[in-house]
Amino acid sequence: MNLTTGQLIIFLLADVVIIGVVIYFVTRLLVERFKRDQASRADNVITEAKEKARSMELEAKDKSLKILEAAENDIARRRNELSREEERLQKRRAELDNRVDRLEQREATLNKRQSTIDRRANEVEKKYQEQAEELQRIAQMTMDEAHTELLALAEKEAQADVARIIRQIEAEARMEGEKRARQLIADAIQRVASDHVSEVCTSVVPLPNEEMKGRIVGRNGRNIRAFEQAAGVDVIVDDTPEAVTVSCFDSVRREIARRALERLIVDGRIHPAHIEKILNEEQREMQRDLIEAGEQAAYDAGVAGLHPEIIKVLGRLKYRTSYGQNQLAHAVESAKLAAVIAAELGANVEVARAGGLLHDLGKAMDHNIEGTHAQIGADYAKRYGVSPAVVNVIASHHHEVEQESVEAVIVEAADAISGARPGARREDLEQYIKRLKALEDIANSFKGVSQSYAIQAGREVRIMVKPDDLDDLAATRLARDIARNIEETMQYPGQIKVTVIRETRAVDYAK
Repeated sequence: MNLTTGQLIIFLLADVVIIGVVIYFVTRLLVERFKRDQASRADNVITEAKEKARSMELEAKDKSLKILEAAENDIARRRNELSREEERLQKRRAELDNRVDRLEQREATLNKRQSTIDRRANEVEKKYQEQAEELQRIAQMTMDEAHTELLALAEKEAQADVARIIRQIEAEARMEGEKRARQLIADAIQRVASDHVSEVCTSVVPLPNEEMKGRIVGRNGRNIRAFEQAAGVDVIVDDTPEAVTVSCFDSVRREIARRALERLIVDGRIHPAHIEKILNEEQREMQRDLIEAGEQAAYDAGVAGLHPEIIKVLGRLKYRTSYGQNQLAHAVESAKLAAVIAAELGANVEVARAGGLLHDLGKAMDHNIEGTHAQIGADYAKRYGVSPAVVNVIASHHHEVEQESVEAVIVEAADAISGARPGARREDLEQYIKRLKALEDIANSFKGVSQSYAIQAGREVRIMVKPDDLDDLAATRLARDIARNIEETMQYPGQIKVTVIRETRAVDYAK
């Protein structure tokens, strides 16, 4: 069938309209379904949100209830504590009130007793005054006058008796003991005669040239700091030409540093590693030297059987001086002197010899341990098996403990002889002048002294007294008092003689 163009267009339009209608209805159905799905999802979300909000609200209510409950419990606990504290305060207040009442009662009682005591004291004082007035009337002298006269009379009699007894004892002792003591000491000194003069341990190290100072110091002071830290000393590099000074309170440590520095100067290799090596070698060498010195001293003194530790400490005295006197040589000399004196007196020679050798043992340790050198040495000797008799000799040679044997007195005398020998000890000019001035000041501080002079290098002080102020007995007593004052206030080697001179002159004129 043949269709015209117009018919075809109509059919096409009809198809398009039908398709459009179909599409419209389909689209509308899809849109309505989408709206229904969205509405359903929205309802679900709202429902879930309401449920979550309800659950959160319930949790918040639970937490608030718990917080409220905890707060109420805390408030209740604090109220209970406050109640208990208030009860304690009330009890304490009641106790204090009771105590105050008791104290007031006691004070009232004490006041009554005090008034009674005061009344009785007044009665006693009144009776005492009446008796004193009666005694003064009978004696025709006041109490102060009688007391002064009685004391003056007793003092004069006592002083006269004391001075007379002192002069008598000194005269007898001088007559009987001076000759024997002089002979004994002279014999001991002659038998132990030695070329002993004062010495000073120097700490100055000579240098070959001035450039060596720079090498000792090192770059930025590295070498000198390493040396000082390793050796435990101070190295003083000053303007002294071609010399440096080693300073340290420990004489043994200073000697080790001096030896090590001399080796480093000769070797020429001065750096921290080599410094430490040389110091270690010198320390080992010093330990051997100390043992050898101690053994030699014990051999020279004739003392055997000493513990090795005592030998080692004894060797340290080789590097210790007192007023310039070497203490190891002083110990050996004291041992020999003590042995000779003990043999002459019939005492125990071995105890005297050992005590003389070890009496200054504590001087090798007294810079590290608290206490006097006598007590330190005695404790150390006792620790290493030295006999109790020798230990007492060591501890008592400066009268810090009681001397229990004649050997202790002998060692004390030998110590004084060795230190007082001419040339044995020395002191610098400043110390010497101070000692002389101190002697004269002590003498001038006593009443009745006119002039005083320290002579014989401070070994004697001569005192001129006013004859009108002091009699012969008082002059004797004055010499004793000045000597005791010097012993208590001064330190000196040997002994000091105190001579009091009282001169009277009778003058008349022929006309």
